[in-house]
Amino acid sequence: MKKITTYFTLLFVATILLSGFKNHQPQTNDPTEFELLVQYLEANGNFINSALAPALVLAPEIKENLKNKKYLVIDIRTKDWFDYGHIQNAENVEGPELLNYFQTKITPADYDKITIVCYSGQSAAYYAGLLRLAGYNNVFNLKWGMSSWADEFATNIWKKNSTDAFADKLETTVNPLPEKGIAPTIKTGKIEGKDILMLRLKEAFAKPYKDYIVKTEIVFENPSEYYILNYLNEDKYNFGHVPGAVRYQPGTSLSSTADLYTLPTDKKILVSCETGQSAAYTIAYLQILGYDTYNLAYGANSYMNTTLNSKGWNGFSAKETHNYPVVE
Repeated sequence: MKKITTYFTLLFVATILLSGFKNHQPQTNDPTEFELLVQYLEANGNFINSALAPALVLAPEIKENLKNKKYLVIDIRTKDWFDYGHIQNAENVEGPELLNYFQTKITPADYDKITIVCYSGQSAAYYAGLLRLAGYNNVFNLKWGMSSWADEFATNIWKKNSTDAFADKLETTVNPLPEKGIAPTIKTGKIEGKDILMLRLKEAFAKPYKDYIVKTEIVFENPSEYYILNYLNEDKYNFGHVPGAVRYQPGTSLSSTADLYTLPTDKKILVSCETGQSAAYTIAYLQILGYDTYNLAYGANSYMNTTLNSKGWNGFSAKETHNYPVVE
């Protein structure tokens, strides 16, 4: 009986010691899906935080390469608009179908440049941004969209929406970056960054880009409804911006080692640039990461077009349009 008692006493002491040992072991936390995804993207080109973004092509380059089989133009406008007039040899593929088209219909590596075309350049920039994240590094968008190809397409797009309507509502206050906080929660069930990315891309392509567009008048009526991410260089920001906007440096600030973690996860993020096209690339990236992001339609051209033109800051004007032929 004494031996049994001694045995259980020793067993009890050993259990206590082992438990204490385990409790004092360093705790290791597995990376979240957000962290895995960011690590993967930053290790594989880090497009949005590089000098390559935005990936824009001008109309004259496309015109000069109409017979170049290494150039592919994909028009994502509706079939009716495509039939009304499109660039020679362009393919008509709806935006949500682009990923499948790249994966099953063409061999993207066969082309030097694949240019996505829309009405204004903004939708095309968004989808080009998603395709860049998918690893297609030869994808670009046509700057200003079909508005730059022929004047008739610009009438109800860039010409109509390039205004000075809110130029007197801007502020010059330098709003500070907030403290770094928590990241969005992503739940795909995958444990590899590449696999997480592919599922997130499929989700993004399934949702139409128009759901992310916010009109300028809505923003100026209630700017506090959004966390406004001003994606411009310092001189442009300091000249005047939407009230409350916080500046993030294009090409560097949205990396995990810079200011990515200062973005809120509990508020709509509105990205503002000059033309809406850099912003579209940015929201493609941030949507994939789980942020609730939107694009200020037509960028600063929608509220201070004259100033942009006078300072040479990507203002839309008649010189941006051409009278290149279209196929009907």
